[in-house]
Amino acid sequence: MGVSFRPMAYARRMPDALRFHFDVVSPYAYLGWTQIHALAGRHGRAVEPVAVLFAGVLNHHGQKGPAEIPAKRAYVFKDVARKARRLGVPLAPPPTHPFNPLLALRIASLPLSADDRRRAIDALFTATWATGAGVETAEAVIAALDGAGLAGAELVARAGAADAKQRLRDQTDAAIAAGVFGVPTVIADGEVFWGVDAFDLIDDFLAGRDPIRGELPASFANLRPSATR
Repeated sequence: MGVSFRPMAYARRMPDALRFHFDVVSPYAYLGWTQIHALAGRHGRAVEPVAVLFAGVLNHHGQKGPAEIPAKRAYVFKDVARKARRLGVPLAPPPTHPFNPLLALRIASLPLSADDRRRAIDALFTATWATGAGVETAEAVIAALDGAGLAGAELVARAGAADAKQRLRDQTDAAIAAGVFGVPTVIADGEVFWGVDAFDLIDDFLAGRDPIRGELPASFANLRPSATR
């Protein structure tokens, strides 16, 4: 009796997700969040949102945030308004800015299903930058999450636990170690792309049209400073 063999079926490796690093305090991160899913979908990628504390990133690199520099603050809000209009994205300022985003970020870092995480982040960004309701208070956060069909009070309570606080710290540290210095930052196949203006470059990179192929050209890589301040 002959024995028939069938070739072994191998699971195809899924392409890596695009890691979207964000802080709800950033209006550019809000704009990026409204666009990253369509970008990822064009290339058959998923989106892995990673909440980070922007203030912690800035402190690590010894930088001030855009809102801490008066001239830059004025420019940024005009720039964001222009970009939002071009993208067709609603925009309204939060009650205060900068504000403390820790509660929102800890909720965005909780171990939730992919669908619930996206709905939570949608709700938090919308409350901050689309409706102007804000997310600095527990009451505002609960209202935003309840409006998205999530258990707001339960998520707020979970976000107060020690492990939730540590998770956000760990994510921020890991982001810094991976080369993140601002938000939004997308890491695609190990390559770092900073800012909403880089989304066209991510498109090119994922389509195989990146002109530098992930490496800095030698003419720039070998530059040495001749002046410091």
